[in-house]
Amino acid sequence: MPDFAARRVMMVDTQVRPSDVTKFPIIAAMLEVPRERFVPDALAEAAYAGENLEIAPGRVLLEPRTLAKMLDALDIGRGELVLDVGTGLGYSAAIISRLAEAVIAVEEDPALAAEAESALASVGADNAVVVTAPLAEGAPQHGPYDVITIEGAAEEVPEALVAQLKEGGRIGCLFMEGALGVCRIGRKHDGRVTWRFAFNAAAPVLPGFARTPVFTL
Repeated sequence: MPDFAARRVMMVDTQVRPSDVTKFPIIAAMLEVPRERFVPDALAEAAYAGENLEIAPGRVLLEPRTLAKMLDALDIGRGELVLDVGTGLGYSAAIISRLAEAVIAVEEDPALAAEAESALASVGADNAVVVTAPLAEGAPQHGPYDVITIEGAAEEVPEALVAQLKEGGRIGCLFMEGALGVCRIGRKHDGRVTWRFAFNAAAPVLPGFARTPVFTL
C-alpha cells in the first residue's frame, strides 16, 4: 500500500514551498487533504506528480504548484464565499473549503460532479456544495462571490462569471495564448475586471471558455 501521507509531505516540500507559497492555511490544507481520493482510481499512484493529471477528456486536475500559487495570490479569508469553476473530482474545492467560509463547486460533467460530492463528503468538507451546471454559467443562485477560481484555462472569461463576482472581489484564471499560459489575478472595480500577471502555467481550455471567433470579410 503506497504511503500517501509521506507523498503529501514530499509534494508540499518539493513542489509547493519552493514555489514561494508561504501562507500556512494553504500548506496545512495540502498536507491534510488526500489528493489520491480526488483522482480516478487508475491514477492514484500518480496523484502527487508535479504535472496536470487528465481526469476526463480535455479536463485536468491542476498540478499542485499551480493550484497552490493561485490560492496564495488570491489570499482567501475565513469569512469569504468562493465559486470554484470546473472542480472536476473536487480536490480544489476540498482545499478551498479549509480556507474559506464556504465554496460552491461547479462541474458540468454529471459523473465528475457525483464523484466530487462523494469525495468531498469523505474528507469532511461540509462547507463545500457541488452544483451541476455548464461551467461558463457558474452558479448565480448562490452568489455574488468574494473570490472565483477557475480550474482550467480560458482564452476569455465568460461575462456571466464576471457578473457573479462581488465589487472588489478577486478572480484567478489561467489564460492560454497558443501553447503558452499565464495565471492572472483579476479584481473587479466598477463592474469590470482588471487583470495582473501572477505566474506562468498551462492547462487545457475549459468548455465555454474559448475565444469567440470574429468573422471578417
